[in-house]
Amino acid sequence: MTPEILDEMKTTLKETAVKLGCTPLEINGEADHVHLLLRFPADSSVSSIVNSLKTVSSRMIRKNHPDILHGGRTGLFWSRSYFAATAGGVTLEVLKTYVE
Repeated sequence: MTPEILDEMKTTLKETAVKLGCTPLEINGEADHVHLLLRFPADSSVSSIVNSLKTVSSRMIRKNHPDILHGGRTGLFWSRSYFAATAGGVTLEVLKTYVE
């Protein structure tokens, strides 16, 4: 992702997270990945939230930047995998600093 596309991505991820009932605490990333620090409802699963975030943001990228995947190996914007962890053991400030 270019810095401009990353900025679009952060906006889309934040708006989508809010629609899903999540509270985005920090969102940032680099050329090949993003980090999200979210507070989410107890009755929501991590996998469903990640799936929705990836689906909506991928559609946004394809709509606004149709040539972004030109030459890509898989034709997918996101990989099928993700990493999720709970925030136990560290403060939110430490996590926010990491994501920033």
